[in-house]
Amino acid sequence: RPLSEAIKKRNALYNEEVKRQKESVGRIEKITVEYKGIPKDETFAMNKAISTPYHVAQHLNEFMASKAALALVDGQKVWDLHRPLEADCSLRLLQLTDAEPHMSNKAYWRACSFLLGALAETCFKDNVECRLHSFPSPNVRSGSFVYDVQLSLDDWTPTKDELRILSAEYVKICRQHLPFHRLDVDPELAEEIFSYNPFKSSQIPDIASNSPGNKITLYRVGDHLDISRGPMISNTKLLGRTTITAVHKLDSELENMYRFQGVSIPAEIMINHFAYSILEQRALKLNPARIPGVSESQPVYQSAEAV
Repeated sequence: RPLSEAIKKRNALYNEEVKRQKESVGRIEKITVEYKGIPKDETFAMNKAISTPYHVAQHLNEFMASKAALALVDGQKVWDLHRPLEADCSLRLLQLTDAEPHMSNKAYWRACSFLLGALAETCFKDNVECRLHSFPSPNVRSGSFVYDVQLSLDDWTPTKDELRILSAEYVKICRQHLPFHRLDVDPELAEEIFSYNPFKSSQIPDIASNSPGNKITLYRVGDHLDISRGPMISNTKLLGRTTITAVHKLDSELENMYRFQGVSIPAEIMINHFAYSILEQRALKLNPARIPGVSESQPVYQSAEAV
């Protein structure tokens, strides 16, 4: 099947680039990381461009390593937990249950959309062609996380049973406890990785021109690779109750575009059945995010909320 070949190829290219970047680090330099937070403030000597906030969390204790979703570097930069640290810094670990969870919530919603792309790409039988287009900036207030997809289906409305199956498959991905890995690459490599997808390929030059250092930021979870400026949460195990609530056929100049939508709450947050059913109802209606292919006079709809 062409898609499974593309998945193999893109992962091989990604693995080669990870290896190349690791080898290019050269002589290991030490950096000082000043951790602020519970159980107590501590200073660690870590390896520049190798050590990550997750390694700091592991030094603290197992509880911190399993609950941390993100890091805050120097009090202002939101940093992926598995992203290597680049210089001396102060570090806080962010959890999804923090009193001020705004930054963590956005990363959670973004990760939910990313995983929805992983689901859409692999859930159909071989006779249905699926091309991922993009997902919009996370907007928690909209009530749903989203991924826009082109399918070789003229007029598909999923049944309740099909939505239940999609939800179960999504939860199955999360239960594999997969880490989110981030990698910045040159646009030429990104174009090679996504050569099978004309949407992603056409979005790459625009994303690169609006990115620091003209780089494309990729994320990988399991075998799934996508473009996003991030940040994302640390691991799929942080996702709790999740429902794929709707798939809407979009009114777009692009043929057969569908908007997949869902709702999710973090595993740490307890919510009763009635309250959750209200969230599910809200997530049924068409999410108001911009529709691909509707306003072509505006700047390109950028993959994975690159603006």
